[in-house]
Amino acid sequence: MLASGSGTNLQALIEAPEVSSHIRVVVSDRPEAAALGKARDAGIETAVVPWSDHPDRASFSVALADLVEEAGAKGVVLAGFMRVLSADFVERFSGRILNIHPSLLPAFPGARAVEGALGHGVKVTGVTVHFVEEAVDTGPIVAQRAVEVLPDDTVDTLHRRIQVEEHRLYPRVVAAFVNGALTLEGRRVVWS
Repeated sequence: MLASGSGTNLQALIEAPEVSSHIRVVVSDRPEAAALGKARDAGIETAVVPWSDHPDRASFSVALADLVEEAGAKGVVLAGFMRVLSADFVERFSGRILNIHPSLLPAFPGARAVEGALGHGVKVTGVTVHFVEEAVDTGPIVAQRAVEVLPDDTVDTLHRRIQVEEHRLYPRVVAAFVNGALTLEGRRVVWS
C-alpha cells in the first residue's frame, strides 16, 4: 500500500479482514503521514521513501518499486498516495496497481477533483476505482459509485460524503484484487 496522508482509505482496508491479511507494507513519501501510524497500530510494517531524498520522479519511483518488491508485494494499492508514479514503476507492476479517485472518471481527473465538481456545478459526482496507467487517472475503470452534490456543499462536506462511498467500495474491490478474482487483461477488467 502506498499512502501520503491521513489514511482513511487505508483504515477501511485494514478493517476488512479479507484485505488486511494481504498487506505486506505501507509506504509513504511523507514521514509524518498519519497513515503510517494507522498501519503501525494494526501491526503492519511501514516504510518511508522521502520525495526530497531523490533528484527526480524516476529515481524516487525506482526506490519505491524496489522497496515494494523487497517486501514481497505482488500488487500495489494506492490509498491517498499523492505522487505521480513514473512510467517505469507503472510498467514494473503493469496491471497490478489500483487507485481510488474522488470523482466519476473520466470527469475531474487529478488532485482537485472535488473542487472541479463544485466549480463546474455538477449535480452528481462520486468515486472511481481504476487500474493505474502512466497517464494520471486514465486507467481502466473497475467500479464507480455516485454521490449527489447538494446545493450547499463545500469542498469539505462533499469530500466527506465521497469518502463514505470510498470506504464502502475500495475494500470490496481490493479484496477481489488480492484474492485473484479481479484482474486486468490488456485493458479489459475481469472480475470473476
